[in-house]
Amino acid sequence: MDESQPPASLHGACHCGAVRLTLPAAPDTATSCNCSWCRRTGGIWAYFELGTVLIQGHPEHTESYVWGDRTLRNVRCRTCGIITHWEPLDATPGARHGVNLRNFEPALLEAVTIRRFDGADSWTFLD
Repeated sequence: MDESQPPASLHGACHCGAVRLTLPAAPDTATSCNCSWCRRTGGIWAYFELGTVLIQGHPEHTESYVWGDRTLRNVRCRTCGIITHWEPLDATPGARHGVNLRNFEPALLEAVTIRRFDGADSWTFLD
């Protein structure tokens, strides 16, 4: 393996491939949330410091959806509609963003501890 390139497991894409993501490292944990948006999209979220995930095809191949307290934008591919990530509207130093691990090979998701988060009611982790 070329040491200058991340492992293949850290590369993901939307269904049509117009939006491609490369993680800086494999996450240890991810979040499955039951809020009104997450339960409908089925995303499993890993969090990274904003700017550390390479996102190709964004913004030219994406659309955003902003709702609720208007602090973040949910991003999807304009062609296939797959949710790829979310990012804060206010990109302050230290801000993080969420990457939908469903866009990566199943082996990456299987290697991650998935925590259940009650975003619909108590705003706490359930495990």
